[in-house]
Amino acid sequence: MQKMLIGVLGGLILTGGIIPAEAVIRAMMIDGQNNHDWKKTTPAMKKILESCGLFQVDVLTSPPEGASMESFSPQFSDYQVVVTNYNGESWPEKTRQAFADYIRNGGGLVVVHAADNPFPEWAEYNEMIGLGGWGGRDEKSGPYVRWRDGKVVFDNSPGPGGSHGPQHEIQVEIRSATHPVTAGLPSKWLHATDEIYNRLRGPAKNMTVLATALTPPDKGGTGEHEPMLLAVDYGKGRVFHTVLGHEVKGMECVGFIFTLQRGAEWAATGKVTLKEVPEDFPGEDLVRTRPLE
Repeated sequence: MQKMLIGVLGGLILTGGIIPAEAVIRAMMIDGQNNHDWKKTTPAMKKILESCGLFQVDVLTSPPEGASMESFSPQFSDYQVVVTNYNGESWPEKTRQAFADYIRNGGGLVVVHAADNPFPEWAEYNEMIGLGGWGGRDEKSGPYVRWRDGKVVFDNSPGPGGSHGPQHEIQVEIRSATHPVTAGLPSKWLHATDEIYNRLRGPAKNMTVLATALTPPDKGGTGEHEPMLLAVDYGKGRVFHTVLGHEVKGMECVGFIFTLQRGAEWAATGKVTLKEVPEDFPGEDLVRTRPLE
């Protein structure tokens, strides 16, 4: 049996699509403010998650920029995982506290691309996401994190947090082959054209670097292996953070699709049942994509 979900929560738009009968994980996706095209990327990510049959995704759209945020009071506890596609104005204090309590007490969180940009002054959020960029972040926010000589290195050099160059393809390298999100994936795979973040800074506590990419200086990079995929433990909660996914064309990469599905399942449940790596997963020097629009 399938059904359609449409509703209103505290004056906010809450929509759900056709829910497959086998879906078992309830996910809330937050958007409404972002310097990226959330009106296109949210439907793409919703499609990615629901297409694997594990998720029922409701979309919660915040008030627009400049409007009162007092009505923004999601019922986080109704969901097993929150996927944030939000980069905008601060949430009310009661909402921030409810969100931190939700994750700390075992809720899941998925952070996609620019969702690591907001809330530079919110200490709990920055600890949840591990690393963030822009918003005035600098050495006071935490170290740069690089992969050097087979290990994670914290670089406390002064400087701003967050940078990127023109969009380009990039080779992703798995650094934690035993983590449920990355187990069984090719050690290297070519990600489709995307905006590649570097110079992110943050508390980097209880964080596992799952994958990195060598960011070339001629493409606005540092010449360092920078984190691309992260897993963070926050209290009893789990956070999957991907810096990939600037727009739909990057999300169409099968590497992005599969790691988002696995990452969301792991954040929600602590395990991954999506064991079989897709036959069309990218190769070391080969991009593979699936249409999402």
